[in-house]
Amino acid sequence: MTLPVRRFDALVVGAGGSGLRASLELARADLRVAVLSKVFPTRSHTVAAQGGIAAPLANSTEDNWHWHMYDTVKGSDYLGDQDAIEYMCRRANEVVIELEHMGMPFDRLENGKIYQRPFGGHTQDYGSSKMAMRSCAAADRTGHAMLHTLYQQNIKANTQFFIEWMALDLIRGADGTVLGVVALEMETGEAVIFQAKATLFATGGAGRIYAASTNAFINTGDGLGMAARAGVPLEDMEFFQFHPTGVYGAGVLITEGVRGEGGYLLNKDGERFMERYAPNAKDLASRDVVSRAMTTEMKEGRGCGKDGDHLLLKLDHLGPEVINQRLPGIREIAIKFANVDPVRDPVPVVPTVHYQMGGIPTNYLGQVVAPMNGNPEAVLAGFYAVGECACVSVHGANRLGTNSLLDLVVFGKAAGEQMARDIRALPEAHPDLTAEAADRPRARLARLDATTSGESVHVVGADLRKTMQAHCGVFRFPDDLAQGVSRMKEVAARAARSFIGDHSKVFNTARIEALELDNLVEAAMSTMVSAEARKESRGAQSRSDYPERDDRNWMKHTLWYKEGNRLEYKPVHAKPLSVETFEPKARNY
Repeated sequence: MTLPVRRFDALVVGAGGSGLRASLELARADLRVAVLSKVFPTRSHTVAAQGGIAAPLANSTEDNWHWHMYDTVKGSDYLGDQDAIEYMCRRANEVVIELEHMGMPFDRLENGKIYQRPFGGHTQDYGSSKMAMRSCAAADRTGHAMLHTLYQQNIKANTQFFIEWMALDLIRGADGTVLGVVALEMETGEAVIFQAKATLFATGGAGRIYAASTNAFINTGDGLGMAARAGVPLEDMEFFQFHPTGVYGAGVLITEGVRGEGGYLLNKDGERFMERYAPNAKDLASRDVVSRAMTTEMKEGRGCGKDGDHLLLKLDHLGPEVINQRLPGIREIAIKFANVDPVRDPVPVVPTVHYQMGGIPTNYLGQVVAPMNGNPEAVLAGFYAVGECACVSVHGANRLGTNSLLDLVVFGKAAGEQMARDIRALPEAHPDLTAEAADRPRARLARLDATTSGESVHVVGADLRKTMQAHCGVFRFPDDLAQGVSRMKEVAARAARSFIGDHSKVFNTARIEALELDNLVEAAMSTMVSAEARKESRGAQSRSDYPERDDRNWMKHTLWYKEGNRLEYKPVHAKPLSVETFEPKARNY
């Protein structure tokens, strides 16, 4: 059976902040662009980002991109690529002012300039004790405001959207060039080939590999799974960020902006314990530092509640006016999910999986890179990735808050610009597809449609999440990691035997969840194997048997390959584009 083919100049898979910024750049360049999304674009996970977008505008405190770059390099625990970090920090003001001119409704200072708040790890004067007010905010719904702004601009630019479509697998030509994807239309259950001269993945993270996560149910690592199955390595997947403040019992995000506005954490004794762990930055230390401090407090018996399994975030002292003006969404979340009104009472919180620092390896122009013919970072023709699914490695081993939204728009725009240049250099006609172009996704669909017994998708998925939570958490222990690798192999084998009882095609969500499970397996396996192999503590990786950072042996990026479940490594880019290297030093806040 041959599949229908739709041809475009550019194909964007994912309609969050990075996908929409890239598609806008492509549409404005008069290219024929298609955007595929599992959900309506304004339901993409960028909508959940709360606290702000980093830019050294210096509207409230002195600031410049050099300080922002230093903080980002330090925040990454020196695993971030300094050329990409410089590129992001230098373009930050430009992209934020662009958003403002598109109509993004930022909060304002009395002088009319964009309101900025402090955020964890963002300082003045190369890491001094003075916090920089660098986070440009739209109350506590910044991602929501950004996503709607970019979607409206795409509508104006006549971007073509394919909503409720799921990309299944990459199509590669005989020479390895990426030629598009096979995608499934959820409404009909039919598969279609989307062929393009340039294909961009903006599919978001894989936070749903963990049992407790701030991530939406759609965050199943689809781009990672597709890339891994097509032979592309995944980079630095051991580094998953735990956000210090997820609502206890629900996992819903409470923005770091609460602490930026003056909120602080308490243990059961009413002590502001962060002063012991980070004497200068206190509650605004970087996220990995705060998450480990909170976990330590609970382990040592100072947790709150009858089980001592959470801590408290106090913000009632800010007063109703500040909470209702600057943190209205947080008040709503606390009332709804914690049954607490933060105007009167502290919110119970616990560290929760939030962000994936690793992903598909790219350079700072959004081009996917992989070792080939002796070149450790050869460009894969026709393939691009941006946002949380990509690892341009501006975040290294730990991301600073509000650098995620900045990452989306800086590299979304950069990838759009590069794709437009590359497309114009190609012949007008699309190359012929090989006869076996769609074999892998068709085989996956045929297996699901034919099986009537086997492993439950729901049960295997739950076991995968339990395994990750138990064996690869905030603190990592050697025996747990070794067992985790073994258990993940069992989970992967069970996932290959999964079945669905419903073989209908129209809006068959069971089928979608089974296909997503394949992607969750690739993301989880790469994370567990990479974490077990990295014999040091750095950023989000904190090992009991190797408590120190080891720059001599481990200042390098991990590359995980699905084939053979094997690892390779490549060097960190220590040389920035135009300034001196920030040399590694002890990371204290």
